Amino acid sequence: MGCILGIDLGTSGTKTVLFEATGKQLAAATREYLLYQPHNGWAEQHPEDWYQAARDTIREVLATSKINPEDIRGIGISGQMHGLVMLDEHGQVLRPCIIWADQRTAEECAWVEETFGRERLIDITCNPALTGFTLGKILWVKKHEPDIYAKCRHILLPKDYLRYRLTGEFATEVSDASGMQLLDVPNRAWSQELLAAMDINPDWLGKVYESPDITGYISESAARDTGLSTRTAVVGGAGDNAAAAVGTGVVREGAAFTTIGTSGVLFAHTDNLRLDPGGRAHTFC
Repeated sequence: MGCILGIDLGTSGTKTVLFEATGKQLAAATREYLLYQPHNGWAEQHPEDWYQAARDTIREVLATSKINPEDIRGIGISGQMHGLVMLDEHGQVLRPCIIWADQRTAEECAWVEETFGRERLIDITCNPALTGFTLGKILWVKKHEPDIYAKCRHILLPKDYLRYRLTGEFATEVSDASGMQLLDVPNRAWSQELLAAMDINPDWLGKVYESPDITGYISESAARDTGLSTRTAVVGGAGDNAAAAVGTGVVREGAAFTTIGTSGVLFAHTDNLRLDPGGRAHTFC
């Protein structure tokens, strides 16, 4: 029997669900964690909390379902978008993750649009500079925490940190990368022009995959920690709203859905790139 494991790294908790290949749910588990607000408008979480939640929920669904871990053919990860996870040369977390809800980067966003040009920024990233996006957070750390910035060697999004802990691979995929404000969205690749203008080392960013692509396999250390098999593949996955679109069948021109969770989103699918020159609508892969 082939099974599929889904992991969603949310803002309030992580949920892991095991499915048969037919789509029948076999087991599910959830673990919650804290959101830290050290100052008004700030929002941070500890990446280790995410990993522990994922580890514990994986163990629980394996125990509940009683399946052979080698029957799990693949793992897909979805998660909250835009968060900044910074790692040093040893892969250790340098500071708490500044998540999507954080609003501290207004000055950095204004500087990006003034320096790079709002119109050109939207042409490349399909979005204006926004406080929730990752670019402003990187620039904030560079300005306010230079010692931490100097130690940085890897930048990951929340779900991609979990991928790193499970596989040892530094990688992301196009839907989540779109929300970093560093991706050339029309060309589905990191923008070398923007990275150079912002003086951000492109080597810090993971390889960009398409969502169904295999990005790695469960590492031996993660297998010991979770009970999973090293033969299990981990695919690119998706940002939370892109994953929700697939799950709700919003995969054709004109279809849309609304979510009301920790944030509220109106999401519509388009078969071709549609850019709002005014920056009022966000366009992601």
